[in-house]
Amino acid sequence: MRRYVGSYAGFDLRGFPAGVHCGPPGRLLTAVISLSGPLEVAAGVDDGSPVTRFGSVAGGLMRRSVAIHHDGRQEGVQVSLTPLGARAVYGMPAADLANRLVPLDELLGALGAELVDRLRTATTWAARFAALDELLLRAVSRNAGGDPVSRVRPEVAEAWRRLSAARGRVQIGRVAADLGWSRRYLTERFRGEVGLSPKTFARVLRFEHAHELATTHDPLPWADVATVSGYADQAHLVREWSEFTGRSPTAWRRGEVLLGTG
Repeated sequence: MRRYVGSYAGFDLRGFPAGVHCGPPGRLLTAVISLSGPLEVAAGVDDGSPVTRFGSVAGGLMRRSVAIHHDGRQEGVQVSLTPLGARAVYGMPAADLANRLVPLDELLGALGAELVDRLRTATTWAARFAALDELLLRAVSRNAGGDPVSRVRPEVAEAWRRLSAARGRVQIGRVAADLGWSRRYLTERFRGEVGLSPKTFARVLRFEHAHELATTHDPLPWADVATVSGYADQAHLVREWSEFTGRSPTAWRRGEVLLGTG
């Protein structure tokens, strides 16, 4: 399962003021199963996107943060899948889910309903993660009409790996040349499988790195965050941060009440 699943994470957050949490874009597809009340999620932050209630929700790779409305309490499980994992678990390319939020049971059917029920009735995190192992393996077996890896061009998988390893700090033209493709052909194939162009994915990766640096318990100054994560300067970071979160870095930090709880 390692090539399909990036991580599992359980969370139980309480005692915070009500607010809106920015779920940032990143290299992996995210699914969240609530263990308490419904998730109230919008596909954009502070942009008028409608709020939808989900018991469990899955999304593809995103070009902007999703807004998770909360009343100061959140409890659930987050599963992060690689693009290969989308084919293996959901039976479809990651591109089919790009910039979308859909109910998890719409993708997994009865298996999704069973997964939610098993996670909610389990009494320990170990039992929940064991249930995830079991049910995701069943989903992979169900979709195994051939190895999912064989349905993805190896050049695309290698491009995703190289971009991810470099945290987006690599020239797309060089990656394409090393693969024996033109930049245009790589862009077409990569977008067709992953859902984002290599250039956009590289921008997401740089933002993801900056976001990790900014959410540590003792974060660097913004200028240093910009330098370490590969931005030309702090102004470049501010422009990208605003595009991906709908807020400036300063406004984001001021409004993110769950900051530092991960």
